[in-house]
Amino acid sequence: MQDEKVFIAELLHPKTQNEAFRKLLQLYQKPLYHHIRGIVLNHDDTDDVLQNTFIKVHSNLHKFKGDCKLFSWMYRIATNESLTFIQQRAKKQGISNEEVKEKALQKLESDLYFDGDEIQLKLQSAVACLPEKQQLVFKMKYFEALKYEEISEILTTSVGALKASYHLAVKKIEHFLKTD
Repeated sequence: MQDEKVFIAELLHPKTQNEAFRKLLQLYQKPLYHHIRGIVLNHDDTDDVLQNTFIKVHSNLHKFKGDCKLFSWMYRIATNESLTFIQQRAKKQGISNEEVKEKALQKLESDLYFDGDEIQLKLQSAVACLPEKQQLVFKMKYFEALKYEEISEILTTSVGALKASYHLAVKKIEHFLKTD
């Protein structure tokens, strides 16, 4: 934790902030990309949301209180930016958030950056049928292998509630895959 405090001080200090931010990008660009991609599904949209995420991180670093890990704080921003992106896209198109996700899922198979097979597409379809919170919990736990404690910090929810959400999500996905 002490190393993180030093790193945050470097991010905030005018003489070291540029180099520290480059290091931050190196450390978190890939994991945040995959996290965002799991929510918005489209590569180009993911790049846009990732850029917005890092802009928000950079402009709000001075507001970081240190009550959670920097990683968790950044993931929370990425999650919120992803959900906001979907909401804005839905509003712009005059459709629901679920319809935006369904359209993205339909385009996933032809996406050059998607390397999954038919089973992966079925799994993505099953996950898309879950309520938003269960989707987030399932994706963070299953695809990103985050610990419940980390997800708890990111989503500001209790570990017990996350375990229940994950369990329900798994049951729903199993049912979807068996009946499909």
